[in-house]
Amino acid sequence: MLRRSALLLPFASLLPTGGRAQTPADANAAPLAVVASFSILGDLVREVGGDRVTVRTLVGTNGDAHVFQPRPSDAAALREAAVVVRNGLNLEPWLDRLVRSAGTRARMVTATEGVTPRRMEDDGHGHGSIDPHAWQDLRHGQVFVRNIAAGLAAADPAGAETYARNAEALRGRLAALDGWVREQVASVPDARRKVITSHDAFGYFGAAYGISFIAPQGMNTESEPSAAQVARLIRQVRAQNITAVFIENMTNPALLDRLAREAGVRVRGELFSDALSPPEGPAPTYEAMFRHNLGLLVPAMRGEG
Repeated sequence: MLRRSALLLPFASLLPTGGRAQTPADANAAPLAVVASFSILGDLVREVGGDRVTVRTLVGTNGDAHVFQPRPSDAAALREAAVVVRNGLNLEPWLDRLVRSAGTRARMVTATEGVTPRRMEDDGHGHGSIDPHAWQDLRHGQVFVRNIAAGLAAADPAGAETYARNAEALRGRLAALDGWVREQVASVPDARRKVITSHDAFGYFGAAYGISFIAPQGMNTESEPSAAQVARLIRQVRAQNITAVFIENMTNPALLDRLAREAGVRVRGELFSDALSPPEGPAPTYEAMFRHNLGLLVPAMRGEG
């Protein structure tokens, strides 16, 4: 009897609190290597993957995915990855070239799969009529989470339950955050829901939450507006008494500074659109990005401060 109990103890010690037997291979398996194209996706992958993944982000915090130039170390990271998570919608045209040159066999996950893209005029910089900034609608963010969880589970079936549980919790938080954003915007009179930003990254946000975003730079951060376009925007700011003027964390502030100076308004702060802040900054996660941005947008639209 004593010998039999001793033999059973090592197996019992492998049982987690949920009661599912964890094999020694599960316990000792290396984390799943995942490459995310830019910082917002990197954060979502970490939330869904938890301790089962390690994440390498190609375009880091405060980085600009529109103009990113891959390095040899990025190709090496792709070769070692089990999963690559991209946005899609033509945000990362450089990624397809990088994948081909790296010769990676990683599973490709497109976070925007299932999202109905927003269409706009051709900006002349490779996006065509597709607006790639779908993460700016929190309902789309929930789709991103679902796609990421499915991609991780396909590459790591043993972790499927963990990914599903983490994804469900994150989607619940994003749904609650979506409701909070709507409440905050509802406190602003319709006529004052106008915002000027550096480039056209907030189209999905505006459509989802009832705000008109105006961007002199267009959708791509490489584009430059003409003098006539800037002059027209200055007249609009004055005529409509627009008080919400913002720069973005990954764009050159010179254009907005000039516009604000000539229109007689002040730049009200820095919004995070295409990239998160470093950990010590105000928007180190996808959820924190929305809270930070709303904390600036709402009082600026109201004309407070």
